[in-house]
Amino acid sequence: MAVDFLSLSASDPIPLTERFAKIKRNIIAGNEKAVADSFYRLLSQLRKEADRIAAAGPDIIPIIDYFDIHDPTKVAAFRDALQKRGVAIVRKVIPTNVTQSWKEETEEYLRHNPHTKGIPARDPQLYELFWGPGQVKARADSRVLEVQRFVMNMWHSNNETALVSSNHPVTYADRMRIRRPGDTSLGSGPHIDNGSVERWEPDGYGRAGTYAKIFQGRWEEYDPWESSTRLGVTSDLYNSAGSCNMFRMFQGWLSLSSIPPGHGSLRACPMLRLTTAYLLLRPFFSPRLPAGSCSTPDFLHENNWNMHVGHSNSVIQGAVPGRIQELTDALHPHLRLGDRTMVPVPQVEPGDYVLWHPDAVHAADPVHGGFADAAVLYVPACPLTQTNALYLARQRKAFLLGHPAPDFESGSGHSSRGERDYMGRPGVQDVNDAGGEEGLRSMGLLPWDEKKVVGSNGSGGGGSSSIAVAVERELLRQANGILFPDRFDLGYKRKAKRL
Repeated sequence: MAVDFLSLSASDPIPLTERFAKIKRNIIAGNEKAVADSFYRLLSQLRKEADRIAAAGPDIIPIIDYFDIHDPTKVAAFRDALQKRGVAIVRKVIPTNVTQSWKEETEEYLRHNPHTKGIPARDPQLYELFWGPGQVKARADSRVLEVQRFVMNMWHSNNETALVSSNHPVTYADRMRIRRPGDTSLGSGPHIDNGSVERWEPDGYGRAGTYAKIFQGRWEEYDPWESSTRLGVTSDLYNSAGSCNMFRMFQGWLSLSSIPPGHGSLRACPMLRLTTAYLLLRPFFSPRLPAGSCSTPDFLHENNWNMHVGHSNSVIQGAVPGRIQELTDALHPHLRLGDRTMVPVPQVEPGDYVLWHPDAVHAADPVHGGFADAAVLYVPACPLTQTNALYLARQRKAFLLGHPAPDFESGSGHSSRGERDYMGRPGVQDVNDAGGEEGLRSMGLLPWDEKKVVGSNGSGGGGSSSIAVAVERELLRQANGILFPDRFDLGYKRKAKRL
């Protein structure tokens, strides 16, 4: 997704309104000493982990072959690495000849509809396109959906009644990028999507207690892969550009090109729990030494950092309402983003699927330094939840009418008619041809069968307990009611027909 950057370069953060000083005081009230002690423990761990990442480079990114995702030994190693690193590659998900076909069909779709807008406006490469042939086919493809179920089962829920299912991936329609050699317009610095100041706000992530352990001074107990504390989150309180109103367990893109590092690819900081804890605790501490020496051992040492006690300021480094969360060496010096911890993902080939946790720090190559285009389809992995079903109902309408996807309908690059009159726009039959009933369900075009429940509600690893079965069945019932209100209700349903 395109994001709204401030392009922070100064070492001085932007002060927010006084309301945020109060939020900061309240969020750690009664835990000040525990938070301070935990921050100093965190700095020690960050030094060690930065050394590991710098030594390993891109090899630290976990990789698994699509044909190995049912091999228990290989899956166990991959799971451990992914849960620590927060970013991974699943190779050979789609055969090269298929990805080539998807790319060619979508390029032809663009040629037949030359008025398609995008970013940058003068030479579009990130197309404001949602229903191109390759996009529709990729989202519905059984192999893509299988990988999404596989990686989403890395998540789990401590609440056995939480209404979330990783067994039923749902589509989030995003755009397509064909980045050309020499491009600098689509480069981005280190950032995190899915809100900025919302991570500290009581009406944002605070509603679900997502980061409660961190603000209690127990960051070691924080679990980035616990799904129930994500369900009540409001990640966009300010109607920001590039916001996402679905719960994405993974952001991701499916490669349609061979993309080496530095050729318009992804860079990531592969220390998920540590970066999250540091980002959230950084606003409560200030250095004694001037910021100009931010990379020196003395500046980074624990003894140089004091906690604000009783006089919190309103600063949240890299965060401004309505903007993306940015990270820089000046504002987040202990992460060592500029010289040690931002690593390029290894070379990807057509059909490889790159996935990263929604809290992972990531960036795009500032320059495409290669000689061939870098084409990707943005395809996140989203579980079935009540909120996601509500969004899916809106998105289904946009698909049927050829309108932009709901999160993008107010974007500056869209015409009022979207793809409504586009020549060759795919329809329901194309989804069915690409993915059958499973593909139709992922798009909200066919109801789920409540009788076919495998018994996992996002707890990871499956299960067949009576509670899990009942919870998943209830979620399917509610989702069917949201998407097909004329056929399903609280206690009565008519025979379901596909749209």
